Amino acid sequence: MEVPAADERVSVTAKDNVIEISAFAQPPGQSGIGLVAPFDFALDRELWRWAPDDVSLYLTRLPYVPVPVTVDMAAALSDGDKVRRATQDLLAPEPLVVGYACASGSFVDGAAGEKRLHASILDAGAPAAVTTSGALIRALEALDARRIAVVTPYVDSVTDRLLGFLGEHGIETVSSVGLGLLNHIWKVTYSEVVEAVRDVDRPDAEAVFISCTNVLTYDIIAPLERMLGKPVLAANQVTMWAALQAIGRSAVADDQWLVSATSRTAA
Repeated sequence: MEVPAADERVSVTAKDNVIEISAFAQPPGQSGIGLVAPFDFALDRELWRWAPDDVSLYLTRLPYVPVPVTVDMAAALSDGDKVRRATQDLLAPEPLVVGYACASGSFVDGAAGEKRLHASILDAGAPAAVTTSGALIRALEALDARRIAVVTPYVDSVTDRLLGFLGEHGIETVSSVGLGLLNHIWKVTYSEVVEAVRDVDRPDAEAVFISCTNVLTYDIIAPLERMLGKPVLAANQVTMWAALQAIGRSAVADDQWLVSATSRTAA
């Protein structure tokens, strides 16, 4: 069989349109990020918004747990064996990093629990690992923020675990509010989040954190930062920021403080 010349073109005709492609055209390159999410995670599209066009996301979910969003659910989602198996399910397309995309599951057992989750992902064969709560600590360090205000959708018992986790890392919570939700967290509206952030902010807070990967935040982070004059971090944002940093890439976001500040640093 004769091999076409390097500059030969192949014509594909569809009705009146003719599309010419190179006989040797290669598909565009891509990098992959694996993500382990809770069974009720409903915001896949939001995670994609931080990803560059040539980065693909491979998502899988942890097994269903028939309990509301409580400490019991967070503990079940942090089971190391289940996270390890979920990570193995993601390895076939060869992601460069695997992220555990759940805030409560990664802080419920404190700093030691987050480290165990991180180790579970690596033990499963992932080349690199991040967790939402671990990413939060890294983001706060990158912004040199040690005093923060916190918004969560959780009941108080879960919010308290987050504040304890932050305290273990030397982060002081100057104010916090929980919305007290036990389910359907992904239905929280932008206006509800904005109101909660406005209410929780204090002059001595160096940043505000919005917890839970099931809370929509992408479109309101930058406007909130302009309103408050300080960084606003969110669970999905820090997860994607850390995962992309792990593979030498920057998150896609206009005027989000964390992304802009760390992109300047990297440059």
